[in-house]
Amino acid sequence: MAAHSDHSNEFQQTGEIPKAQTKVIWKTFFILVALTAVEFLFAFTMDAGTLRNAIFIILTVFKAFYIVAEFMHLKHETKALIWSIILPMALVMWLMVALISEGSYYFDSIRNYFN
Repeated sequence: MAAHSDHSNEFQQTGEIPKAQTKVIWKTFFILVALTAVEFLFAFTMDAGTLRNAIFIILTVFKAFYIVAEFMHLKHETKALIWSIILPMALVMWLMVALISEGSYYFDSIRNYFN
């Protein structure tokens, strides 16, 4: 017990305030604004179709990953955790693109059959 009685209640405050992360937040903001502007550019310049839908899905998933990495601090985690999240999402993204392209082919073939 004698070893545990040496606790002191002194607390030294250094007076240092951590630097604000405003530079990182503004960088994140401008990256997300740029990606959104690219999405609007594609929306108003490209014809509706599978390619445009695939581009929207890819950009949206990229923005979601970037938000998770920055604001939920996933980029500071271990690589195994990052890959365990990214790999299934990449497979889901591939599945969405495949289903959209196959769905549009199926829709066109049925429409041509009944015309």
